[in-house]
This record gives sequence, C-alpha cells and structure tokens, in this order.
Amino acid sequence: MKRAAAMVLVLASVSCSGQEPPAAAPSPTTPAPGQSQSPADTTAETESPTPTPTGPPAFRAKVTKVTRADLPYSWKPGCPVPVGGLRKITMSYWGFDGEPHTGEVVVRDSVTDDITTVFRKLYGWRWPIYKMELVDVYKGDDFDSIDANNTSAFNCRAATGSKNWSKHAYGEAIDINPRENPYVTADGSTAHQNAKKFTERPLDAKGVINPGDKVVKAFQNVGWDWGGYWSGTKDFQHFSKGGG
Repeated sequence: MKRAAAMVLVLASVSCSGQEPPAAAPSPTTPAPGQSQSPADTTAETESPTPTPTGPPAFRAKVTKVTRADLPYSWKPGCPVPVGGLRKITMSYWGFDGEPHTGEVVVRDSVTDDITTVFRKLYGWRWPIYKMELVDVYKGDDFDSIDANNTSAFNCRAATGSKNWSKHAYGEAIDINPRENPYVTADGSTAHQNAKKFTERPLDAKGVINPGDKVVKAFQNVGWDWGGYWSGTKDFQHFSKGGG
C-alpha cells in the first residue's frame, strides 16, 4: 500500500507543478519577439504604371463643299470659278506658339490633294504658321488679311498691280505667313510696316520661306511655283499652281 501511495503522490506532483503548456509557434505573418520580419512576410505594394507620354495629335484634313453664304466677301458673280468648284479644307497646323491648331482655307476642288499633301509635310516638320482663316473674316480685304499675318488662299480679286484675275481668284494660289514672307517690289520695299524687317533673303527666322528650302521643294513636288523666284518683284508668301 505504501508503494502504491508513493506512486500516486509522484503523479500528482507532476500534474500540479504549475508549468504552462509550450507556446504556440508564431504564424508566418507575425514575427516572433525579437525577430525581424523577412521579405517573404511582407505584402508587396502595387505601383501605378508610369504613364506613357502621348505624342502630338495626328495631322487631320477635311475637305467640304462651300456655299455662297460661306464666302460673303471673297466670291461675287462674274468670278472665274463658280462656288460649286471650290472646296474648304479644315486642317491641322503648328502655330508660332509651338502648339497644334486647326485652320481653314478655300481652294479649287482640283487642288485639294496638292494642298493637303504639302500641309501634311509642314505639320510633320512642325513648321510654324501664324494663323490660317478665311479671307472673309477680313471682309475679303487682302491688305487687312496680310497685315494680320493670315495664311489664306481663295479670294476673287485681280492680281496686284494688274486688271487680270489673280491666281487666288481661281483658288489655285496660297499665301503663307505674309508678314514673314512679304510682297517686295523691285526697289526692296513693302507696303506693310510690320514686314519691313523680313524683306531680305536668305533670312533665318520663324516661319520664313527661303530659296531652295523644304517648303519650296514640297510645293514644287506637287507642281506649284514660288513667288520668291520671280524676277524683279518678289512675292515670298505666294505659291501657285503652274506659276503666276
């Protein structure tokens, strides 16, 4: 009996010793005390993708018919081309501010491809144009349009210093940046005060057209001649289909 009682006493002392059960192992996401969290335990932060820089808007050109109401000043009865033979081109160009813009010109229906071909190249080169709006904005006044440095095409008027129709009256001519590319008489003068510093060629300045440059060649490639090659008087702004 004594031996059995002793064994009971030993078992009781073991179960009542006050020892706590072993601590549970730390979870994979919770570091044990004194331990640093390993890279595998961290949740990766998602970063927003770096925005891809967008390029400039693509060149656009839209050719539409015009009505008599669209040309209240630039067309009149007796003009060599009827209203139905003209088209308006709404197209992209780079401004002097370095930004893309949309402008309008009216030309003969047979030369719309020529103009869009050249101006697509100018846009691709980011060659600057100051302004491009219909001459009707200036009530058909060529002098006022030039003074505003406006690039324009159709205008049913006589050629400068002549009673004959200008190529503009046929919709087969365009004047580009007329301030930087003035009409210069044989004595070297120009009628526009704001263009006086642009009468010499060659000239390195924004929007200027020079002999043999890429603008001249672009027009030559579609069969248009440059007024800057005229003898005596020079019309640096002027390009026309087949010359004149």
